[in-house]
Amino acid sequence: MGILKAVRGTRDLLPPETALWNHVEATARAVFARYGFGEIRTPVFEDTALFARGVGEETDIVSKEMYTWEDRARADSGGIERGGAQSLTLRPENTAGVVRAYIEHKLADSGMLQKLFYIGPQFRRERPQRGRYRQFWQIGAEVLGPAWSGSDSPLRDAEVLEMLSTYLNELGVKGWKLELNSVGSSTDRPRYVAALREALAPVKAQMSADNQRRAETNPLRVLDSKDAGDQEIIDGLPRIADFLDDASKEHFAQVLAAVDACGVAYTVNPRLVRGLDYYTRTTFEFTVPDGSGLGTPGIGFAIGEDRLILTLQAQAEAKMEPKLDAFVAPMGIAQNAPAVVLAKELRAAGLAIEVGDGSFRLKKSFEAADKLARRMVILGEDEIASGILTVKDFSAGEQTKVPRANLADFLRG
Repeated sequence: MGILKAVRGTRDLLPPETALWNHVEATARAVFARYGFGEIRTPVFEDTALFARGVGEETDIVSKEMYTWEDRARADSGGIERGGAQSLTLRPENTAGVVRAYIEHKLADSGMLQKLFYIGPQFRRERPQRGRYRQFWQIGAEVLGPAWSGSDSPLRDAEVLEMLSTYLNELGVKGWKLELNSVGSSTDRPRYVAALREALAPVKAQMSADNQRRAETNPLRVLDSKDAGDQEIIDGLPRIADFLDDASKEHFAQVLAAVDACGVAYTVNPRLVRGLDYYTRTTFEFTVPDGSGLGTPGIGFAIGEDRLILTLQAQAEAKMEPKLDAFVAPMGIAQNAPAVVLAKELRAAGLAIEVGDGSFRLKKSFEAADKLARRMVILGEDEIASGILTVKDFSAGEQTKVPRANLADFLRG
């Protein structure tokens, strides 16, 4: 049997790359908290019916991309599924699970606006490529609540857009662009879909096989197509702006006015729509200079964390290889135990510390310390006896004598 490897379309995340992932997620938590969002964690698998109903049976996600199986063990246990296995699915997206939790736990009964965010893995059976995996991570948020809580307010849409722009700026993402559109209300959308079907009927035979199928099952997805041979036909299709009722037009106008007031730059893209059944009103997408999208629209949103990481890695200043505060280097086997004690003291003071080994030659300790830490604390017999420690600063190329009582403060500097 050959060496076991990660399944195709998945991968391991290792240090130091995981430090960047942690930074991206910690920044999300910090920014979203300032806007009153709280974290929700839902199961990674749900009843298959949840996605068929919430995402839409005719979407590519449900029809081709889900990991689904029958839970026969539960059926055999004599539970409510006796006589037939329950169909379960690894979540291909998180919105349906968040809405299920919102309903199941009767969060609407509070009458309050529910501002929820999530960070976690999703699963789709897609062809793996750079930035696209079968297990991928999303950072997303949803704003839910009864109408009187303000969940449908244009202000909420604008607030989410401003929050996302703040998040990208605080991460240091450069050159991002925001595109906006409105897909109207739940009554506007069916009228538009009907008009699309009618417009596509005489020309769909000239389109790619994928778009011929979408023209039948989910015409909105045709507008997302990147097939170069179909663009002339797509450019001539009806635009959803012509099918919005007065309330939807006014809602979108108020969103744009609020975004303008916040100073967030954007362009209106009349072709920006989404084929998932639960999207209404404002739809948006943030893109970066390489053209890749960071977000799936709606209010909330879902950011593809894998692609966001690639963007940060591609922008030189955002590369993160954080070093520890110090490397404690014992100058002999006898200094190993005192080195562990010193490291314990410094860690208790909130510092990130690595400890060498007294069996290392001095050169090896220097090399290890230079790779791992900003400074090296040399701990020999003299340092232990005097309580005055030698600290080597690698960036400055200087050595400093520091009293043990002041060491933690010195290393913070």
